[in-house]
Amino acid sequence: MPESNPIEKNGRFADLVLPLPLPGVFTYSVPDTLRASVSTGKRVLVQFGKKKIYPGVVKEVHNRKPADYNTKDILSVLDKEPVVLPVQLRFWEWLASYYMCTAGEVMKSALAGGLRMEGETGLAYKPKTETLLSLHPSVCNREILDQLPSQLAKAPRQQELLMSYLRLSGYTGTAITAPEIPKNLVLKNAEATDAQVKALAVKKILIETTGQVSRLTAPPAEQKEISMLNSFQQEATDSIKEQFETKDVVLLNGITSGGKTEIYIHLIKETLEKGKQVLYLLPEIALTTQIIVRLKHIFGEQAGVYHSKFSDAERVEIWNRVLSGADDSYRLILGVRSSLFLPFSDLGLIIVDEEHENTFKQFDPAPRYHARDSAIMLASMHNAVTLLGTATPSVESWHNALSGKFGLVNLTKRYKEIELPEIIIADTRLARKRKKMQSLFTPQLLESIKEALDNREQVILFQNRRGYAPYIECADCGWVPVCKNCDVSMTLHKKINRLSCHYCGESQKPVACCPDCSSQEIKTRGFGTEKIEDEISIFFPGARIGRLDLDSVRKKRSHEKIIGSFEAGKLDILAGTQMIAKGLDFGRVSLVGILNADNLLLFPDFRAHERSFQLMSQVSGRAGRKVKRGRVIIQTGFPDHHVISNIVENNLEKHFSEQLAERKMFRYPPYVRLIRIILKDKSHDVVTRAAFYLAGRLKGLFGSRVLGPEAPLIGRVQNRHLMHIILKIEKGANHSRAKDMIASETSHLLSLPAYRSCTVIPDVDPV
Repeated sequence: MPESNPIEKNGRFADLVLPLPLPGVFTYSVPDTLRASVSTGKRVLVQFGKKKIYPGVVKEVHNRKPADYNTKDILSVLDKEPVVLPVQLRFWEWLASYYMCTAGEVMKSALAGGLRMEGETGLAYKPKTETLLSLHPSVCNREILDQLPSQLAKAPRQQELLMSYLRLSGYTGTAITAPEIPKNLVLKNAEATDAQVKALAVKKILIETTGQVSRLTAPPAEQKEISMLNSFQQEATDSIKEQFETKDVVLLNGITSGGKTEIYIHLIKETLEKGKQVLYLLPEIALTTQIIVRLKHIFGEQAGVYHSKFSDAERVEIWNRVLSGADDSYRLILGVRSSLFLPFSDLGLIIVDEEHENTFKQFDPAPRYHARDSAIMLASMHNAVTLLGTATPSVESWHNALSGKFGLVNLTKRYKEIELPEIIIADTRLARKRKKMQSLFTPQLLESIKEALDNREQVILFQNRRGYAPYIECADCGWVPVCKNCDVSMTLHKKINRLSCHYCGESQKPVACCPDCSSQEIKTRGFGTEKIEDEISIFFPGARIGRLDLDSVRKKRSHEKIIGSFEAGKLDILAGTQMIAKGLDFGRVSLVGILNADNLLLFPDFRAHERSFQLMSQVSGRAGRKVKRGRVIIQTGFPDHHVISNIVENNLEKHFSEQLAERKMFRYPPYVRLIRIILKDKSHDVVTRAAFYLAGRLKGLFGSRVLGPEAPLIGRVQNRHLMHIILKIEKGANHSRAKDMIASETSHLLSLPAYRSCTVIPDVDPV
């Protein structure tokens, strides 16, 4: 922000956040004609540079004239009332500072799509309208109204149209004005046409108007009473409320199927009764489907849902219903990480369910924020409290609870005290050695699937890879098709008969013969969810099989249909990725099969064992939730692995003890904070030299805290070569100072002609 002169008595200025990757705010003059309408939180249009018109959000209106440049005028004001609240602007500022980006980049992510403006045309959002019918004021009288049917006796179609309107509106002529009814509804009810409407309009009996309608209308949910908590849930709830007296954040470590959602519902009810708002965060859109139904049954129209599958216009309407504070406003929002940006004015409680999930972290674009950590900060800005819930806490949250930073509540009994599932380890290496593997399946898994289907129970099969096969290969020469834009093999999707890159979206048809040696021995290697769906149908041809992964839920509401079908018993077997591991509640699932645990265990990352434990424990928790004890079969080539042992024993304490000891020894979170610096360039040579130059300068400042540079596992994405530098910063260090030093060195690098083509991206707290 430029330095300012003392306040000018006759001047008036506004500091704006513009959607640009440039630091600070931008000061503009407020013309006399706009002084009454410019205020904090409104959107305005301004010229930036010589020609470009940009939207901006007013951060502050003041009388301080910038000392070092002449200000341009604000061109127009787009809002009658503010659409962004002061607390949101403070939150944007914190996000920009902590995650090393600009307030403009935060603004681009924060504003609902339809609130972003398009050039000089103003709003991208257009309200939905429909034509309404009402009675002309001249006939809004009981006596006149009673005479109208007989006057229309010679025009029976017009008469029926009028009677249809009266039936639907319930109007009897006693009120001064008649209700407005959707025209289409009246026409359909009367089996009439526009011609009859026009005829009655000429006779001054009906009038047509245009009215704004909501895109969010849905049939009202049947209201149900809130369920009583059992003794374990009540004890946990009382403990949470007690700890909120002294702690702003509480971790609820609740066993799978322990009834955490019921605890949440009771806490939500108490918060809403105090007149406060509630935000209920989930890591996946798929999870909102089941839970919003439960919330709507209890909280009715106070409950809304917010995620990226809504259209831009629908998201604007949700934004406005949170902002309005009217009787029909949303007081409870269930959503994914982007719901943090909604215009809450008085939050009382934020629930972060499945707090351990890495999908709470945004990877691209900036801000690269973690929704769990950001939720804690947002809650503090509202003097609210945060509840973190999970059956498998993140190592960081567990450490914060043990150290006393967070409160900790344990819920150790499953609902109705159903036993945890029986976990069976199926040794794939031994099965292959004895030639007992059948396609992707061990004998134990196939026998258990048959038993479940015979008992009319449901089965979940988990594999954390989508597509049919991770790659294809020439059996003779070893040729593998690789994406032309990325250093990664292309995944086979059999149903659409395409090889696709999961990094850039490039796709091509599979080849029939090898382009290197002309061999026709092209084989698939590995397997994804599509292949599981395909193969299992061979063994159980009568079974109804579905798939839940990123490919199957691309269309709007498709995830709802798949989950709804499985929940209603229309599917027997559901194959899926990690989307099925998170918090879904299916009463008839008796068996869960984890097809390839080794992919998770052997991934080269310091969090691999933590994620393996979380994912396998979570997906195991889908089995046997309501009626009987479930069964889980884990297929692995490493049956004696300590992570597998901890899952079998459900030994959370041992898991954390091992992880914390390892992290402390090698200086990883939670004992240090990480900042990953990502460098990109079209030239491998340029990005390599830039990375070594920057790392050298950073090592001069931070010493051995700097690791790298090195190329990541996938060294080229979308024709940009990548290099990574990692900084480990102690918890007690001045992180703001460290970030300023990194930003300064990055600016210096990009000022050098040899490296101006590089892109440098800081990623704070990478996952």
